Amino acid sequence: MLIKNIPNLITFIRLLLAFVLLLVAPLSINFYVIYTLCGISDFLDGQIARKFNLTSTFGQILDSFADLVFISISLFQILPNISLDKTLLYWITIIAVIRLISIIIGFSRYHQITFLHTIANKVTGLLLFFSPLFIIVLKMNTVGIIICLFATISALEELLINLTSQKLNRDIKSIFHTK
Repeated sequence: MLIKNIPNLITFIRLLLAFVLLLVAPLSINFYVIYTLCGISDFLDGQIARKFNLTSTFGQILDSFADLVFISISLFQILPNISLDKTLLYWITIIAVIRLISIIIGFSRYHQITFLHTIANKVTGLLLFFSPLFIIVLKMNTVGIIICLFATISALEELLINLTSQKLNRDIKSIFHTK
């Protein structure tokens, strides 16, 4: 029974670690260590679940929720400590609104939370995860534009999938795989 819960346990640990990020100084060594552990756990839970055929609807929802909390807390900690152009802040807000509308539409159509694991969402997640490292070598606005471009594409794709799909498939690869 314990082995069946290992991916979910790893995801739950990521969720807890995300909240620990609120207790450390943003962009400090401790922040980066905890941040990296969250990223590693995000990779591991999915790999273990797929390799040992332990995937579940609950695990998918928990993983997406943990990702949302991790990204939200990370942004909450990082954004006040960096200089971002106001246009990027508005863009980030628009992306968040699109995501919220997509969640509401998905919930109203399927009567459950509809976070999707599309390729675009995974690429956006990777870019978001590595963004604190990118800002060390690139200008913050350059990093912001790149991430916002991918995030906009993935948010719009998820919205379109939730609007047009006949049935919920959280593991859909892209809008081109809808039926």
